[in-house]
Amino acid sequence: MEQSQLRKYLKFTPANKVRLQKAKKILGHCGNHVHIDKNVEFMRFPENISIADNVVIKEGAKLCSCNENAVISIGKNTTIGYHNFIFASEKIEIGDDCLLAPFVYIVDSNHQTKRDTKINLQLNITAPVKIGNDVWIASGVTILPGATICDGAVIAANSVVNSNVAPYTIVGGSPAKLIGERK
Repeated sequence: MEQSQLRKYLKFTPANKVRLQKAKKILGHCGNHVHIDKNVEFMRFPENISIADNVVIKEGAKLCSCNENAVISIGKNTTIGYHNFIFASEKIEIGDDCLLAPFVYIVDSNHQTKRDTKINLQLNITAPVKIGNDVWIASGVTILPGATICDGAVIAANSVVNSNVAPYTIVGGSPAKLIGERK
């Protein structure tokens, strides 16, 4: 099977190996052949983060399980791009064989906006985010609470996903709308 350019030229340096060993000690699960670049942060409750085999996490990514019950899981052969932010207050699940380009933001919670309470005192409303297998999320995408992105979908650059995306469709815009299908 042909390898992608990224994986073909990926080097596991001694520093990568040290970062992997540290991750295996703090994460709930960290698979084999996981490549963790420098300046990657596993925040607050790293024991609630699960990473499968052959995952690549690029420099500057931040994965945050925001409370003791929040879960993040990343499937095998998935790449988390430069400076991705993945913040779970309930559950964020990313499937196998996905590509997340740089500057993707995924969040499963939002603040309320009631008038009678100061904005910084309002509770979060959560809804899980699920990303299927074989999904490509281009640069600058924001994925909001409750979104389900089905297998094979493609999200165009700088889109905002606030609803479900059907299998093998291509969506784009803010909010994201259907613009095509994978052939």
